[in-house]
Amino acid sequence: MSFSLPDFRRKWSYRGNMSAGAAMVTAALGLSVVLPEPVDARNYAAPLDIFGLGTPRRHRSVHATKIPLPKPRPEEAPKAAAAPEPDSKPTPEKPSKPAEAAPPPEKQLSACRLALTEEIAVAPSIPDIHGPGACGGEDLVRLEAIVLPDKRKVAVKPAAILRCTMASAIADWVRTDMASLATSLGSTITDLDNFDSFECRGRNRVAGAMLSEHGKANALDVRSLKLANGQSISLTDRTLSRDVRERVLHSVCARFSTVLGPGSDWYHEDHIHLDLAQRRNDYRICQWNVWDPLPQIAPLLPAERPEEAPPREVAAKSEGVKSEGAKSEGAKSEGAKEEADDQEKPAAPAGKPAAESGKSKPARKKRR
Repeated sequence: MSFSLPDFRRKWSYRGNMSAGAAMVTAALGLSVVLPEPVDARNYAAPLDIFGLGTPRRHRSVHATKIPLPKPRPEEAPKAAAAPEPDSKPTPEKPSKPAEAAPPPEKQLSACRLALTEEIAVAPSIPDIHGPGACGGEDLVRLEAIVLPDKRKVAVKPAAILRCTMASAIADWVRTDMASLATSLGSTITDLDNFDSFECRGRNRVAGAMLSEHGKANALDVRSLKLANGQSISLTDRTLSRDVRERVLHSVCARFSTVLGPGSDWYHEDHIHLDLAQRRNDYRICQWNVWDPLPQIAPLLPAERPEEAPPREVAAKSEGVKSEGAKSEGAKSEGAKEEADDQEKPAAPAGKPAAESGKSKPARKKRR
């Protein structure tokens, strides 16, 4: 007996039963997933969980870790402040003042500032200056006095605002060179005449000119040095000894990079300019002519008429008479010469005509 699929379906019809069973299985699976399970049943898989969706996953075992406890408070430690009781009323706090700005860190002193002690000069430090157009500078001092090796002070009038390096150079120049010069003159220095120090300006105060070394606090103008005996060494005074001025010239040109004085330009005829400008190849400028004294000028008015001189009218008449007499004497001498010439000439011969005799020089009339 042979069977085929169409015959099987026709003889054994179960399509309806299978569709109903499939629906029941789907519902059971959904309920097994949705409904909560007891805690104990979570360790086992559901009986109808074909795909393992409801199988609980075991959590990893947690290992207990030991937490270090703080060390006990030592007995010698100060007791902590007691916390305020909850029933006590809090005391009203006073309004706190605004926090003060922290002071700026102290600036480290330069080597020049450490070397320029009170034994060399009275030069307190001042704040840095930052003016317009690159004016100002850092490491500035106010040079008030220079202390000589014998502890005497040379006052700088008025006090000069300079860079520390420039102030140190001025102090060394006065202590070494000018002190010995004053000793050779039999006295000591008491004052230094400061004509100009720091000033924010162009060169020679010309508008638009390059910034002067005075604007950088790197220059000093000196007019004179005063001695204890009352004498004043004016550096541009022609009446001052030439040897003294030349000694000052050689000393400043050896110490400073720029020296300007009489003869350099019209701006430095009455003082000496000193600075420490830095140039390429350490180039230096020393322009200061030590002029000789001016020659004595003759008086503009004539000398007074002596008392023994005759009156001007009498003197004029006498001068006129003398001139007329001189003229008459001159005429007489001239006439005598002409007569002598006529006498010396030979007479013309009788046979020659008068024309031939006239070829010689004609006879001159005598003057009367």
